[in-house]
Amino acid sequence: MNLSPIGEATTDASTENAGRRDFLKTVGMAAAAAALPIGTSWSGPASAQSVPRNGAGQYAIKTRKLGGLTVSELGYGCMSNTAGPYGRGVDRAQVVLVIRDAYERGIRFFDTAEVYGPYLNEELVAEALGSVRNDVIISTKFGFKIDGTNGLDSRPERIRRVVEESLKRLKTDRIDLYYQHRVDLTVPIEDVAGTIKDLIQQGKVLHFGLSEASARTIRRAHAVQPVSAIQTEYSLIERSVERNGVLQACEELGIGFVPWGPLGQGFLPGTLPVDVQTRFDGTDMRRNFPRFSQKVLQANQQILDLLKAFGEKKGATRAQIALAWLMAQKPWIVPIPGTTNVDHLRENLGSIQVSLTPDDLREIDAAFTQVEVQGGRMNATEMDQIGKD
Repeated sequence: MNLSPIGEATTDASTENAGRRDFLKTVGMAAAAAALPIGTSWSGPASAQSVPRNGAGQYAIKTRKLGGLTVSELGYGCMSNTAGPYGRGVDRAQVVLVIRDAYERGIRFFDTAEVYGPYLNEELVAEALGSVRNDVIISTKFGFKIDGTNGLDSRPERIRRVVEESLKRLKTDRIDLYYQHRVDLTVPIEDVAGTIKDLIQQGKVLHFGLSEASARTIRRAHAVQPVSAIQTEYSLIERSVERNGVLQACEELGIGFVPWGPLGQGFLPGTLPVDVQTRFDGTDMRRNFPRFSQKVLQANQQILDLLKAFGEKKGATRAQIALAWLMAQKPWIVPIPGTTNVDHLRENLGSIQVSLTPDDLREIDAAFTQVEVQGGRMNATEMDQIGKD
């Protein structure tokens, strides 16, 4: 596939097409089907939970390994739940309901960050999952200054301070997976890894992760403190990690991979109107991303046509094919699609029952070699913080 540099969340735009709504009806994904009431206390091992299927049988969500960390094969990205990268966020009670529904449906891996909100996102995760804290894996991140400059700060003294703040907001005594959100080139990665090593020895952090790091940085960090997971954008239309050595480094070192933006930052489900850029909220960072200009959205419609055609053959939606494709790449890849909509959450969960054979994967790849994906995945400011060393 001839890719321009490009780029999570299932979009929650109100302009969903009728085909997607019809699909959701046919598989019985009614919005109120099995959500637990606010205040319900859950119990029971993660392995005993299952996801309803067509309102009749049930099937269990399997687990995958991120280094030494065991998580559900599909995670839940919390970024869009609060004001920030993908807009204003939604009502607090609705956010809690969706997170709890994700848990009830079998998801055990939840991803947040101090910068989401900022800060409020971690508090919402605590509110939603506090009663089942010991049954879930929570990842969060450090590294942004959060002072309005979008600058980076991974100095050891700051890491030691902000980990305490995240622990307090999450109302927990440990962070299961702690990512450096972006690599701070002013601080040697060995110093960052060494600080996390100390926090692991103190029991405040259990596993170390890096987000948007280069293969070289991953190897340097791993030599000081084993890295459990790498989080980088990866989807059918953003495949740079296949070419820049990041996936290769993960495989060689036994590190798991967590794709953010597994649905092309909301593009791949096919529900964004072509003029979506004019409808984005002022806080939605995508309004300045090349891929979401009207011209580029029009040029990339052929991608949606391919996904729709293949999905019809498999009885699945575009989003489900995109997620199933990612999970079929490697057994240590765990996508974290995010959504603030219960129907979309359950649609995403349906991807785990989509089985893609080697022939299917070859067919998808062959089709995408005929497509030139248009548009850069982020703007110049964002791309400047992507690991390149």
